[in-house]
Amino acid sequence: MNAILERRSIRKYTGEKVSDALVEDLLRAAMAAPSGGNEQPWEFIVVRDKGIREKITEIHPYSQMLPGADLAIIVCGDVSREKYKGLWVQDCAAATENILITAQEKGLGAVWLGVYPEKDRMDGLEKLLGLPNGVYPFSIVSVGYPAEHKEPADRFDKARIHYNKW
Repeated sequence: MNAILERRSIRKYTGEKVSDALVEDLLRAAMAAPSGGNEQPWEFIVVRDKGIREKITEIHPYSQMLPGADLAIIVCGDVSREKYKGLWVQDCAAATENILITAQEKGLGAVWLGVYPEKDRMDGLEKLLGLPNGVYPFSIVSVGYPAEHKEPADRFDKARIHYNKW
């Protein structure tokens, strides 16, 4: 619960290198996410190349933190693996959230940058990263050691809970 409740969007990083072992932990957590019909439609691109991360800032208007991060993880959905049309989006969202929670638990900072369904962002990333047909970029997760601290935000709101009916 602590990693979930304390997780915040971190956009400033120290520049310290994130080990390959930690990156594998993040991806292992992502692939442990639930998915409709167990289709597991996800693919992941780990971008350590700063030049590519800088080019992403020209495609995604809210990605200016990427050059300062150690890496980005692009979460993609492969629709050829779909068992239930459209569920790849939910599956990739669950995988993205697992990356964020695991980053928090491992002492890393991360932020979710939405790509899907913004066509200009999707098209730009597809071209930049050479994605094959039927593989769509869903999100970008910027990852690094945090150079900022944000207090946990209590977002619990009983007024949004309904039992049995609205």
